[in-house]
Amino acid sequence: MTTGTGRRGAGSTAGDDRPAGGIEVRPVAGHIGAEIDGVDLAGELDDAVVAEIRAAVLRWKVVFFRGQRLDHERHVAFARRFGTPVVPRRRGGASPRDVPEVETTADRLELGGRFGMDHEEWLRRRRHTLLRGWHCDHGARVDPPAATILRAEAVPPYGGDTTWSNLAAAYAGLSAPVRAFVDALRAEHRLGVGYQPRPGDDAYVRHLLDHQIATVHPLVRVHPETGERVLFVNGYYVERIEGVSRAESAAILEMLLEQAVRPEYTVRFRWEPGSVAFWDNRATIHLAPGDSAHLGFPRVMHRVMLRGEVPAGVDGRPSTPITGSAPDRW
Repeated sequence: MTTGTGRRGAGSTAGDDRPAGGIEVRPVAGHIGAEIDGVDLAGELDDAVVAEIRAAVLRWKVVFFRGQRLDHERHVAFARRFGTPVVPRRRGGASPRDVPEVETTADRLELGGRFGMDHEEWLRRRRHTLLRGWHCDHGARVDPPAATILRAEAVPPYGGDTTWSNLAAAYAGLSAPVRAFVDALRAEHRLGVGYQPRPGDDAYVRHLLDHQIATVHPLVRVHPETGERVLFVNGYYVERIEGVSRAESAAILEMLLEQAVRPEYTVRFRWEPGSVAFWDNRATIHLAPGDSAHLGFPRVMHRVMLRGEVPAGVDGRPSTPITGSAPDRW
């Protein structure tokens, strides 16, 4: 999101927020997540409402809207009020050709087939541990997206929930000596970490080698708008911590990942058609559902991401690209 003050709007309170713009912000969990009522995202939003939504995202890390009537164009128009939408270079066949900022989650169903696997095998090889699926969007880039806005078109009648975790709260929950320790560390984030190759020639491994993206990020980043320290760790991209042995790195990462996804730092959202989730990709990780594919019901979601900054650590040092990533180049 474009830089703001990080403060909540005038008239807000800690619980049932009814600011001057007329919207209602209702927190849904102790550390993360709020539902916002009283706003039509497809309409013309005045600056006061945009400011209140921005403040809620910064405060609660992910906010939810229900009963919205967004199409692709209005989805992008709403996103533009908060930053510059990303235009991904590679999208699948389900994404709309005439709205290049929108990605459709159904694209992922095509991926396994490209590499000689059905979708379920492809997922199993990428998400083979309980923590592996937790991620921020495009975290291997040197400039991961600042925010993501995801809307539901079709969802199962049950199952298919998404879960988010507040990485600022997770950092704050560490003991002081551990916070001081991780403040100084940096970690390599790499596309395809942990993928379990198929025996013999694996087309997906060749794809990863041909399209590799890797970056060294601070293990604790400073949020550019709120100033919070954020435990910048996830199970999907982090390869290893620099400056320690592989064994030490694995043990430290497991401890930090378990801290990051403790239930008290998370919120789980039950999707409905017309639901929208807007989250701060700099301060959260999320877990896509794994409980609905076998049900046979469609789950069609549309995503717009906002351009982000190069992270900086507690010492002010920015992330550094290793390969395949440069700021503002998608």
